[in-house]
Amino acid sequence: VCNFMSHEKCLKNVKIPCSCIAPSLVRVPVAHCFGPPGRYKKKFCTVCRKSLESLAFRCEVCELHVHTDCILFACSDCRQCHQDGHQDHDTYHHHWREGNLSSSARCEVCKKTCGSSEVLSGMRCEWCGILAHAACYIIVPPECTFGRLRNMILPPSCVQLFSRNFSKLHCFRISENLQTETDEDDDVDGSPQGSAKDVQISTDSSKQTLKIFDGNDAVKRNQFRLISVPRIAKNEEVVEAALRAYYINDDQQEYELQTFTQQALLSDDVINRNDAAEDSNLGSVFRESVPEAWIIRAKPKDEEVIRIYPAWLKVGMAYVSLRVNKDSTTQTVIKEVLPLLGRQTECLQNFKLVEVLMGSKQVQRMVLDNQELILNRLKDIRKTSIRQMNQTRFYIVENSKSVVRVSLFVGGLPPQLCPEEYTNILKEELAIKTNVVSVSHVYQAQGAVVLEISCFSEAERIYMLVKDTTVNDKPLNAVVIPEVVASKIPQNCCPLLVFVNPKSGGLKGRDLLYSFRKLLNPHQVFELTNGGPLPGFHTFSKVPSFRVLVCGGDGTVGWVLGALEEIRHKLVCSEPSVAILPLGTGNDLGRVLRWGAGYSGEDPYSILISVDEADDVLMDRWTILLDAEEPANGAENGVAEPEPPKIVQMNNYCGLGIDAELSLDFHHAREEEPGKFNSRRLRELGLFRREGFSKTCCHTRNLHKDIKLQVDQHEVELPSIEGLIFINIPSWGSGADLWGSESDNRFEKPRIDDGLLEVVGVTGVVHMGQVQGGFRSGIRIAQGSYFRVTLLKAIPVQVDGEPWIQAPGQIIISAAGPKV
Repeated sequence: VCNFMSHEKCLKNVKIPCSCIAPSLVRVPVAHCFGPPGRYKKKFCTVCRKSLESLAFRCEVCELHVHTDCILFACSDCRQCHQDGHQDHDTYHHHWREGNLSSSARCEVCKKTCGSSEVLSGMRCEWCGILAHAACYIIVPPECTFGRLRNMILPPSCVQLFSRNFSKLHCFRISENLQTETDEDDDVDGSPQGSAKDVQISTDSSKQTLKIFDGNDAVKRNQFRLISVPRIAKNEEVVEAALRAYYINDDQQEYELQTFTQQALLSDDVINRNDAAEDSNLGSVFRESVPEAWIIRAKPKDEEVIRIYPAWLKVGMAYVSLRVNKDSTTQTVIKEVLPLLGRQTECLQNFKLVEVLMGSKQVQRMVLDNQELILNRLKDIRKTSIRQMNQTRFYIVENSKSVVRVSLFVGGLPPQLCPEEYTNILKEELAIKTNVVSVSHVYQAQGAVVLEISCFSEAERIYMLVKDTTVNDKPLNAVVIPEVVASKIPQNCCPLLVFVNPKSGGLKGRDLLYSFRKLLNPHQVFELTNGGPLPGFHTFSKVPSFRVLVCGGDGTVGWVLGALEEIRHKLVCSEPSVAILPLGTGNDLGRVLRWGAGYSGEDPYSILISVDEADDVLMDRWTILLDAEEPANGAENGVAEPEPPKIVQMNNYCGLGIDAELSLDFHHAREEEPGKFNSRRLRELGLFRREGFSKTCCHTRNLHKDIKLQVDQHEVELPSIEGLIFINIPSWGSGADLWGSESDNRFEKPRIDDGLLEVVGVTGVVHMGQVQGGFRSGIRIAQGSYFRVTLLKAIPVQVDGEPWIQAPGQIIISAAGPKV
């Protein structure tokens, strides 16, 4: 059925369940989260156990890999990352996934190698990462403690998300245009695979290939499986081969094959035609003219045994078996089941029977009517799809008044409005229904609100509509937000809030997003291109203690620190520690804090261990007020108003003159050809581009004539320089020490938390190149905590690598509130 192979002598030790019984072993049905198909090297399909040489899907939340035509047979056995009001519990068991381990993986029980790159081998818990052989994992204690990362994982029991109408991609805020890992040599066109992955059209004259459908649904969708059988074969043999093709291990005597021609297949009343032929005795399958396609049908039964799952009504009991006949209704089933669960004294009206279809992409629930005949319902399911019957369960559930509460973060609105104005905009643009939608949080400075919605269909409608809505020519964005129940977080737990910029560092951010979602709870990993840092900080606003990991360049770190500064007063943990995984091209802050020059493919697990073990240090941040006294260049007729004052935050350094001009050149070149600027050294190599050499010829050391500098209320005379740089950290331009290490009695030794900025001058491109090479340092000019720069003409300015041309006027630099 599933291509599992074993030595004959080893058969007695085989503990691995076949794909055909996998649905029956699911503890809590949780759908998988599939992105677009891709090609995955050295991975194996969980369903058919064969290597993924063709297009395949992978789950973004767990380690499930599956061929495109095997995805229908994967059941909903993903990690449960939040409570959704269906089967909530606080005790977590290991969540085992077979195979796709490295060949060096070692078993926790017997300490021998349990991984393989040749076959699907070994088991791994997808929460704590424990590894074991298939024969050993069953003796591992079932309760999972989340392993080495337990203090930074957000426990699933603390997260609530009512997500019925949302896809898993929406629930975990995963971009739907995420590119998958692909082989560089292969073109992935995303075209659907045929179902004949394993069975080639037989060239053997004694065999024939047949199309097999498993029900009306497969006929409508034209989804079939191919089987190859001998030309002289009995009906029973073909039925057995057909059932195996659909991973069904039932007795073939309970099924039969019906035939229909290609014309019938295209006909609108195919279902009626097949129903008419249902009772005909087919005898031997093969005749003079062999039909093109066959359909599997279940033979009618007068009674059968079904399993009823009690969910958490009776802990320790997986299911109860019950015999039903043609008179059995939903109500009689509930009446017979309750005594078996010790609930015989309770009223029948307090319970309902729920049919659950455990599809790989979606778990569908349907409450059965009290008078519905159970055998008829089973017959309908099998007529629709034999495969679906294998993935269907019946749960007895206690009636409870569940309160629907969906939180939706909506950003991109005009800033600095009052709650009533935001409500009016949403009424006008999205036609929100105020009886089921309310504004629960307002972030005025950022132009964002959080909506609380008490109707699933309204939440889905608003979410889909926001994507196509603009306000003041600015597109809105929507993010589904989980609720973190702070009271349930263990005392010693300090969850890690992870922000990843997928555009940083040559798109390495996308691989890190995938890895961190696997290692942690995906609800604590946020993609910065999907709403920015605010949805993450809002989600963690009630968490008493948390830390932050920012994966991106220095600009990304500044973005997150700026958002933290703005929202700090709304956080219970107002000063979370921030770690950095450098993905950018400069990464000066990452170097100073010893996170390295940049990410180069290290194991994400070891990065999280480093974050857990890292020490806290304080760092100054600075506010820069830019007040232009003259209009910017390009004003029509010269009558434009001066630019309004603007405020920017600085973490690393601020440059005026040649440094900013080169940054501006680099910035423009990168915008024109982004593919050529993924290397971290290009930033410093850019200094020596043709433009840089031309600047050595045409520039004179006149910057000191175009600006005036005041430090702590004292005028400072500037030497002949081309560039003036204010530095907060001892790393500039991808690791250069601009201040230098020589002792100087005029100044204190610089530190990142001393409340002082250092002011340095450079004489030109050659001087900057010598600093980059470590041959010279800059010209030390001043050290202080309050600076006023007067620009006498328009000059290039850059702050933390973001350059622009600043009109004449004042620039004031001062400390920005508390240190971070």
